[in-house]
Amino acid sequence: MALSEAKNRKRCILMKGPIYIRQSGCVTGPKEGSGSHFADGFDRIWEDDFGGEKNWEEAESALLKQAVEITLAKAGFGTGDVDCAFAGDLLSQSTASSYGLSGLGIPHYGIFGACSGSGEALALCSMLIDGGYIERGLAAASSHFASAEREFRFPLGYGSQRPLSASWTVTGSGAFLLDRDEIGEPLAKVTGVVMGEIVDPGITDAMNMGGCMAPAAALTITSALKEFPYLLENYDQIITGDLGEVGSQALMDLMLRQGYDIGERHMDCGLCIYDREKEDVHAGGSGCGCSAVMLAALILPKIKSGDWRRVLFAPTGALLSKVRTQEKMSVPSIAHGVVIERV
Repeated sequence: MALSEAKNRKRCILMKGPIYIRQSGCVTGPKEGSGSHFADGFDRIWEDDFGGEKNWEEAESALLKQAVEITLAKAGFGTGDVDCAFAGDLLSQSTASSYGLSGLGIPHYGIFGACSGSGEALALCSMLIDGGYIERGLAAASSHFASAEREFRFPLGYGSQRPLSASWTVTGSGAFLLDRDEIGEPLAKVTGVVMGEIVDPGITDAMNMGGCMAPAAALTITSALKEFPYLLENYDQIITGDLGEVGSQALMDLMLRQGYDIGERHMDCGLCIYDREKEDVHAGGSGCGCSAVMLAALILPKIKSGDWRRVLFAPTGALLSKVRTQEKMSVPSIAHGVVIERV
């Protein structure tokens, strides 16, 4: 579906009052710790991809649990102070999130928006707080390179060659504590959300997720620019989740067709998280943990410091299935947007 063919519907919601991102925390694997320009912003870097667990799936759950615990500790709260948690990952039945939060005693909504999970979690949590239904909530997302490869592609020992359009799933997790209390020094505030819509460009190559996701990102960004009371120049950054090299260029082209040149202010977490001269990650980073880690380690600190005053955070997700892709079905995608501003 072309962007111009989309129905004229309302996708954007302004918060009635600011929703504060009180604190954040992130944990990554060793590749991210040694191959990123932003490793100093990671709260914890594992020495190996297992993190002391028995398998990769348990390791991913541990990533998320640790990110949540770090976030609460930094904010000075316990699990009993949290009314609800939204969390998502890439595994079947969202098991990384459910096992990771199990035993913490926090009411939990498991979500699935593929790699857009951090944006979806932030949006849903913000709206629940803004509506007055909860006072304090958690938003979290995680991914793990090895668990994702086992889930969607080939056993690592198979040694399959990766095309240049393929991305590298980030081993990492980010968590965020949100509330509406006008106390202390929160990191930033959420002032609006963009409800993502599924867009299917008809691409069947599951190794080109950037190309699959670019139209969904363009729809979300265009909706924000048309519906929110902010012009393009009012945003310091338009931030996508993991379009990578291929998808980012496709996004630029799609936005130009809509009359928007976002090139000078566009940032893609997948292009930034790794030092691509040091790490062989092909098109860039991907996974639920990609945008979540970058939000915690780079984006929120820049907003709090005043380097950026307002950003549109729009993580992207390819809603693929290991079964559907083998059946030669195309890969639909989605992007959820969150307007984040300096307090």
